[in-house]
Amino acid sequence: MKITDVKTYLMQVGPRPGLPGASPTGVAGEADFRGSRNWLFVKIETDEGVSGIGECSGWPRVVETAVLDYRTILIGEDPRDIDRLWHRLFVGSMGHGMLGTVGGGALTGIEMALWDIKGKVLGQPIWNLLGGRFRDKIQVYGHAKTPDRARELLDRGYKAVKVGFTGAVEFDKVAAVREAVGSGVDVMVDAHGPSWMTAQDAITVGRELEPLGLLFLEDPVAPENLDALQRVRDSVNIPLAAGERVSNIWGSRPYIERELVDVIQPDTGRAGGITQMRKIAAMAEAHYISVAPHSGSLGPVAEFAALHVMATIPNALMLERVEIDWPGRYQVVNPVLKAVDGYLPVPTAPGLGVELIEEEIGKYPSRRNVGEMPANDGRAYEQDTASECVYFQTRLRRQARLRLTPTEK
Repeated sequence: MKITDVKTYLMQVGPRPGLPGASPTGVAGEADFRGSRNWLFVKIETDEGVSGIGECSGWPRVVETAVLDYRTILIGEDPRDIDRLWHRLFVGSMGHGMLGTVGGGALTGIEMALWDIKGKVLGQPIWNLLGGRFRDKIQVYGHAKTPDRARELLDRGYKAVKVGFTGAVEFDKVAAVREAVGSGVDVMVDAHGPSWMTAQDAITVGRELEPLGLLFLEDPVAPENLDALQRVRDSVNIPLAAGERVSNIWGSRPYIERELVDVIQPDTGRAGGITQMRKIAAMAEAHYISVAPHSGSLGPVAEFAALHVMATIPNALMLERVEIDWPGRYQVVNPVLKAVDGYLPVPTAPGLGVELIEEEIGKYPSRRNVGEMPANDGRAYEQDTASECVYFQTRLRRQARLRLTPTEK
């Protein structure tokens, strides 16, 4: 069996309902790109008529170029030599420097498609080729910006919700969600930037969140600021989570070996592939760290891949899921995953167990991929500073902003 072609499918994805930029058609207009995304899918074809698909993240419009450049190496190779081909591609691009999540995204989609081919050839789901499964369903958690959305997720069977700061510091929002869901539901906080917090501000925020009994606090400081993460780790009595912005085992290594996190969060579209996800999970297992893959901006194919990985590892925690997404999500693949009582079933069909609907993808050509900065609302950035576009900021008005007190009416 030989690879005959590598194809890419890049599409524009509209904002999730309720986010700024959302429109009746679900596609963001040029005037407001906020909340829109790109999805990049890959298809690898062979001379025996078996094809496999994958998904790439990590700046999809740029990643597509990398995938097509890798194509020259892949043509004529046996797709069943998955790890050898991964290393050939990885080493082949080292002359361009360490490519981070762009290179990781390209490798991920390709490697995912190779696993899909192998599963189809052998008539087995990927999880069965990885040593079998621990579980036949995976718990998922959703996103809740308001108590009403949190209650809606609970009505759908969810047992865990995450509240995002996204640069802001909104203790009252987290407290309101915790009160709405009660003590029997897990609540998490994602505190990522922009703008990123300094270590001291992150410690202050973490200590104020401690009474809410969080399952974890995610990305309290910038991803490369590992010494700051260590300071937060030593000072805050909340489990920490991070790892979505790095690629492969080498990117995840310091988080795990230094035990900076309780939960590692590799992105299923840019971590390097299914094999890399398994290797990251094994490294984490040796340090008593759980795995909760990132999936906040990913499309439906990577979600299938995450389920195969999580079915096979002992330290799986939960999978992030955008339950209420842009309507086109449910039109570009077949079958469509549906959560039942807060769980997704592990696929049982050969390979990934999902196929692209190419004509639907073609209806949404990519226009742009670089996101807008957050609105200058005095939360994500200090008042009147959003145009500066700084990477991190010390929070001003600390007495008012870094304490767990309700917003004044």
